[in-house]
Amino acid sequence: QVQLVESGGGLVQAGGSLRLSCAASGRTVSLYSMGWFRQAPGKEREFVAAISWSGANTYYTDSMKGRFTISRDNAKSTVYLQMNSLKPEDKAVYYCAYRSEIFGGTYRIKLEEYQYWGQGTQVTVSS
Repeated sequence: QVQLVESGGGLVQAGGSLRLSCAASGRTVSLYSMGWFRQAPGKEREFVAAISWSGANTYYTDSMKGRFTISRDNAKSTVYLQMNSLKPEDKAVYYCAYRSEIFGGTYRIKLEEYQYWGQGTQVTVSS
C-alpha cells in the first residue's frame, strides 16, 4: 500500500498563489509517476497536471498552462503544485495520485490509470 498526504490548500484571493504538496509513503516502488486532479462541487474529477519520475516530462490541462507548475523531489517522495494567478473557478478539492512505472519518463493523464489517491486538500479562491 502507498499512502499519499496532500497539504497546502486554503483560502486565497483571486490573483494569489498557493503551493500544494503531496508526500508519498509506504510501499513505494523505484519508479512512479504522479498527477494532480481536482474536483469542484457537483462536477467530475478532472486532470490538472502530471509529472514523470525523472521530472523531465510534464503535462498540463490547457487552462492551467502558464499558471500552474508541477514539480517533484524524489529524495523527499514529494510532488508539488505551484498555483499562481488563481481564479475563483479554480476552487476545488485537489487530489494527488500515484502510479508505478517501468520507464522514468512516463506520465499519465487519465484518472483510471492511477493506482493510489490522497484524501484531497481544499482550495478556495475568493473574488
